[in-house]
Amino acid sequence: VQLQASGGGLVQAGGSLRLSCVASVRTFSAYAMGWFRQAPGKEREFVASINYAGGSTRYRDSVKGRFTISRDNAKNTVFLQMNSLKPEDTAVYFCAGRSTFYSSEYSSDYSYWGQGTQVTVSS
Repeated sequence: VQLQASGGGLVQAGGSLRLSCVASVRTFSAYAMGWFRQAPGKEREFVASINYAGGSTRYRDSVKGRFTISRDNAKNTVFLQMNSLKPEDTAVYFCAGRSTFYSSEYSSDYSYWGQGTQVTVSS
């Protein structure tokens, strides 16, 4: 399974970005997906996750109400819509996949990782 993330960039505080992650797998609908991020000098942290069908989502508290995770199983793609961005959202964002129906907030539960896409929010 290969994951290819894209959509990062430089944006001013209050702006929006939409991250995408395309999976090269035949049965994408059998995978739960997640987004994690890692800022310089910090550990990787959970951002959001979605179950196999998209009916169940989870978010870290600091992004609730601003970020939305979604998926299009017909296109093997998971998205992260990020609105009202803040400088503290600056990080490399990684998509991750696990071959079970249900998502997790723990990075150790994910077997497959994308290469990361840089998000920089200026104040």
